[in-house]
Amino acid sequence: MRSTLFAVLVGLFGAALLHIIIVLALPQFTGRDAYTRVLGLLEMDSFFPLTVEPGVTGLDNSDPYLRTAACSFSIAEAPARFIARGAVPFWSLSVFDSNSNEVFSMNDHTAVNGSLDLVVATPIQLVELRKSPPETLAQSIMIEMKDDEGYAVLRALAPLDSFEEQVRNFLTESSCEPFRR
Repeated sequence: MRSTLFAVLVGLFGAALLHIIIVLALPQFTGRDAYTRVLGLLEMDSFFPLTVEPGVTGLDNSDPYLRTAACSFSIAEAPARFIARGAVPFWSLSVFDSNSNEVFSMNDHTAVNGSLDLVVATPIQLVELRKSPPETLAQSIMIEMKDDEGYAVLRALAPLDSFEEQVRNFLTESSCEPFRR
């Protein structure tokens, strides 16, 4: 009786574990994970505003008060620098690696002077930047990312229609590009 109960419990545990693994791995096998969708938006190294209607990748901006832009980037050759300035009620930036793991996030309340100035680099690039920091990076936040590729999501709050133009300009004028000395 005990061995039958043990076999049933092991079987149930194994089946549950197998289902969890399949559900979590499915986006990687289908190519419909967030990173693949962001890569399909446009070229790398520029923010692409999302629209209310889902695009060909299926990404959309479904929140009525937040406007969203996404950017895919590679730090294999050079660090990536994210810059955004402007007067919006609230903004936030999240950086993800190619496995859609959040590497870093910040918002206007945690930024220097409320402006976005962020450098994402590999561990080796970060050591080089810290050894002889360029003057242009004096106010920049520098973070380390082990993966060579990733994407960033920039969101800005437009609580009223009167903020739409400000928020749209904030997102379109923001930059996501390789940092060159």
